[in-house]
Amino acid sequence: MIRARESKAGPVGVLSKVLQVLEALDAAPAGLQLRQVAQNTGINKSTAYRFLAHLESEGYLFRDDDGAYIVAPKLARLGAGMAYHATLRHCARPVMKRLWSMTTETVNLGVLDGLTVLYLDVMESTHSFRMVSEIGMRRPLYCTALGKAMLAFIEDRDAALQSMRLDRVGPHTITSQARLRRELAKIAQQGFAVDDEEAGLGSRCVGAPIFDESGKVTAAISVSGPITRINRDRLMVFARAVREGALSVSAKLGYARQQQVEAAASSGRPAKAGAAASA
Repeated sequence: MIRARESKAGPVGVLSKVLQVLEALDAAPAGLQLRQVAQNTGINKSTAYRFLAHLESEGYLFRDDDGAYIVAPKLARLGAGMAYHATLRHCARPVMKRLWSMTTETVNLGVLDGLTVLYLDVMESTHSFRMVSEIGMRRPLYCTALGKAMLAFIEDRDAALQSMRLDRVGPHTITSQARLRRELAKIAQQGFAVDDEEAGLGSRCVGAPIFDESGKVTAAISVSGPITRINRDRLMVFARAVREGALSVSAKLGYARQQQVEAAASSGRPAKAGAAASA
């Protein structure tokens, strides 16, 4: 009987320590190094490492560029939506910084919020004349690069389109359902979207979709600036960089079909073969 009670208590003790690790990470949104996890929980480093390595291999944690352990989207989605947004921002920040340094233009991260784009993170250009976005801002899906990049891949695209009023926002806003559908089909083929003065006079933006581990579009990333700086030649350079950046964030989010997406993006085929057809 004593052995039976001990065998039952063993897993409970392990579970208690795993929960301590998760609580420590939840209290540190920026992540913790192995030694910090051990210090904060009182668990020895070798045991803490085994827990962390297993949770990482199962997709519940990931490590950032500095090696800190952070709650991954798979685990964050078991909690509040805000926790997932924080994780998404953390995953995307290094990519946003690279795009910001390369383009010197404003870089945006957004997610779907009904029929609008919710801006989760923004890195503004240092140019005196620049496109300005704000964290927490909402804009229409149909006339923004972020919005169209996501709209092209959502599963209930037809229902979303039927619910939209395509009001004119900029000089080139698409106000025809038929034309918007053709535009979305093109986006699904090339893997990126362009806002060419559709959301505002004198602005140009290029965005690409971000997929989660289930293969669903979960967010988008974009670069925006004035048409005087983002000319046609630079636009295609930016488009490739934004698309590659979005794929990099998708990989961090656990997108299992990453190699297929990269092959599709380089060949011009849809990034997710079934997404455009079923969306």
